[in-house]
Amino acid sequence: MGNGKEFAVVHRTSQIRASPNRLLHLLVLFLGLCFIFSVVSVYMIRHHGANDVVATLMQPCFEKELVSLECWIKPPSKLLHSMSDEELFWRASSPPRIKKYPFNRVPKIAFMFLTKGPLPLVPLWERFFKEHSGLYEIYVHSLPSYQADFPPTSAFYRRQIPSQVAKWGRMSICDAERRLLANALLDINNEWFVLLSESCIPLYNFSIICNYITKSKYSFVGAFDDPALIRRGHYDENMAPEVEISQWRKGSQWFQINRKLALFIVADTKFYPKFNEFCRPPCVGDEHYFPTVLTIQAPDLLANRSITWVDWSREGAHPATFGSTNITEQLMKRMLENNTCPYNNQPTSICYLFARKFAPSALEPLFLLAPKYLGY
Repeated sequence: MGNGKEFAVVHRTSQIRASPNRLLHLLVLFLGLCFIFSVVSVYMIRHHGANDVVATLMQPCFEKELVSLECWIKPPSKLLHSMSDEELFWRASSPPRIKKYPFNRVPKIAFMFLTKGPLPLVPLWERFFKEHSGLYEIYVHSLPSYQADFPPTSAFYRRQIPSQVAKWGRMSICDAERRLLANALLDINNEWFVLLSESCIPLYNFSIICNYITKSKYSFVGAFDDPALIRRGHYDENMAPEVEISQWRKGSQWFQINRKLALFIVADTKFYPKFNEFCRPPCVGDEHYFPTVLTIQAPDLLANRSITWVDWSREGAHPATFGSTNITEQLMKRMLENNTCPYNNQPTSICYLFARKFAPSALEPLFLLAPKYLGY
């Protein structure tokens, strides 16, 4: 009995001595976790803002608890994501099959900017977009190394999408354009999609452009058959049978399409592999892929013209670029006047809604002439 009592006393004494050590270990572990959490929080706040940190931390709770229609129709709060192109295109190509929306949907125009880096004409666009919030969204695809620094008050604030290197004249440009479309399709309210560059300007105010696009029966994609050897010579017979030479089309890179056609492009797994493999220089992917695929898929929905004005009067492989000295009243009249084209099968004098290519130095004179000639 004595030995048992002594053992119990020794055992309890060992526990008492061990407890402070165990508590110390737990305290050190707790402080370590607090330190790690603090470092992560400071990093996220510095790079994403306090509101985004809260949203990120609370997101799993909302995903588990909040199962409602709002979860499906609300656009992503942040454009940056970790999806691969394959994952993104799959997600974006999953549209509802019932055409009638069970909520008050306000269709929007997605303005998609394909650029290498800075957007020097943003002040002009800011004035164009002013007081039209809720009717548009902006998406910017730039070189991955470029980090925009727009203030929170800007319409372009945090509108960059996950991007990859894109080279003009190569299929990587088509990849970038499909990437823009797919990210814009994630917002169920985006109904029309306009491709622009950093050198583009709007030729009319927002109301006129919005009305023109939304009331059109057709999408504006240039798609024509050029039987000349130099054009059809870009066709590779290995594209058959998916693409026959009689279906080969060419057009401007700059387009405006509706949601139905955007879904055709993003969901395409039939034609893209052929273009990716066989459309190599001198075949220019962005001038052939979209016109050809959309002509095959939905020829009756195309206006077969572009709504982006460019000046090809100068000789060369690229259109003219306009700097500060070129921005005159005569140029404004030239872009806006003496035009005739079909619109919903009726003649109209408004043929172009956008124009390019304008150098950064053109901003100031454009800013001064825009109220008089462009209406904003």
